Amino acid sequence: MTTNTRLKNHVWIIHPGSDGVYTFGGAQLAVLMDIRDELQRLNELLHCPNFVGIPLRLDKIVTNTRPKRRTAATKRRKAKK
Repeated sequence: MTTNTRLKNHVWIIHPGSDGVYTFGGAQLAVLMDIRDELQRLNELLHCPNFVGIPLRLDKIVTNTRPKRRTAATKRRKAKK
């Protein structure tokens, strides 16, 4: 039986040393935890239905704003004026 040693989303506690200064390793760990939190937030946003639907909405905008084609009759009427 294998155990999960990954500790996904584990909150690590970083204590300062006896002199009140944090170690370099502790600082690295704090930065990595911040990056992890931001990446999780971005992942939530990227799976939002509003974000996922952007390409479809842009396609509708392109379709609705495309100039209409002129027919031959319309071209003749404009030419006579």
